[in-house]
Amino acid sequence: MVGRIRGWQQRHWGRRSKAERVELTSVFTWYGTIWFIMCFWVLLPLPGGLAHRPVAGGLGALLVLVAILQCVVANRLTRPVLSHYLGRAELPAGAHRIPAVLLGLALALIVALAGLNAASGMTVRFTIGGVVLPFALLYGFTVPVGVFLRRSAVFTVLLTTAVGLADRDGFGLVATVATIVFQAVFALLAGRCGAWTLSVLWEGERAREVEARLAVAEERLRFGRDLHDVLGRNLSVISLKSELAVQLARRGRPEAVEQMIEVQRIAQESQREVRAVVRGYREADLGAELTGAQGVLTAAGIDCEVSAETAGLPAEVQSALGWVVREATTNVLRHGDAGRCTLCLRVLEGRVVLTVENDGLPGTPHGGGGSGLAGLRERLAVVGGTLKAGAVPEARFRLVAEVPLEQKVSEVTS
Repeated sequence: MVGRIRGWQQRHWGRRSKAERVELTSVFTWYGTIWFIMCFWVLLPLPGGLAHRPVAGGLGALLVLVAILQCVVANRLTRPVLSHYLGRAELPAGAHRIPAVLLGLALALIVALAGLNAASGMTVRFTIGGVVLPFALLYGFTVPVGVFLRRSAVFTVLLTTAVGLADRDGFGLVATVATIVFQAVFALLAGRCGAWTLSVLWEGERAREVEARLAVAEERLRFGRDLHDVLGRNLSVISLKSELAVQLARRGRPEAVEQMIEVQRIAQESQREVRAVVRGYREADLGAELTGAQGVLTAAGIDCEVSAETAGLPAEVQSALGWVVREATTNVLRHGDAGRCTLCLRVLEGRVVLTVENDGLPGTPHGGGGSGLAGLRERLAVVGGTLKAGAVPEARFRLVAEVPLEQKVSEVTS
């Protein structure tokens, strides 16, 4: 059973963003709240508060049936109403029609019980509160707060008048008003406030996505500027010298050869400079990545421990492992709920091993099959390395990168 729960968590829960998890939790909380209030305000106290008469039993049975239908319909409308509030979809036309009809039918049955003296005063007030909440909770999502409060006030006056005329209980009027007001305020606090929190979370998610896209665009601009700085002047010189060489060649001047030799030299120099720019763009410094990973994870509230031996490692190995550190850190932040993360780099017999482990299962997108990890495997394959990623006991996630070292060291020494 524990294994099944962990499997479900890794397949479904772990793939969701934090905003998606909060939204799912909120939706199920609203489901449970509606059923909880209905059970403890209507379904459980109603049988004990009815008079021992056939008419009371019949009306009570109908009221129970309508109350259950209210909960079912409210649960089905929760997602569409929330999507409407968050601006993701339009609310279907007449979405509140069936809930309003069920609420009216339930209140009519309650007023009938009160008028026939077939239920105690306390039971009448409790059932009013129970049947009002499923409608009020969802209705509060779809109209402005001011409109909701004004219509709630009108509804309170009309319902209190109807119940007061039915049972003529002065104290019951106050209890009716208090019950309706309580449920209206509770519906706003439980529903509207939770939905507002969700909207803030989703705005934060979108802001992070925009920030990431801007960072990528800025890096592309930086790379473009570097290439322009490197090639712009050299290409202009090549163009001028080539034109000069053509003119000299047409005149039969020997200086044309010297100009073409100069063009060749500048072109070769430009190639070296472009390679240097691309190498600096693509290579990741392992020491800087380890330090940056510790700083970023600590700032995110994750206890990060780094243990590394980077001295003497070849540049291409450090670059490949630096990308592993960068991607693993991103995955811990983006896809897990880690509280602790360890990064360990060890030089063993003939190989260097980098281990990144965190307690925020899964800690990687798609259970280890994300495109980021596929890119890392390609980078490691260039230096003969391998990558393994997956869940380990105690609900932890471990990523291990290994690169053979003997061949690399011999190449460096030679």
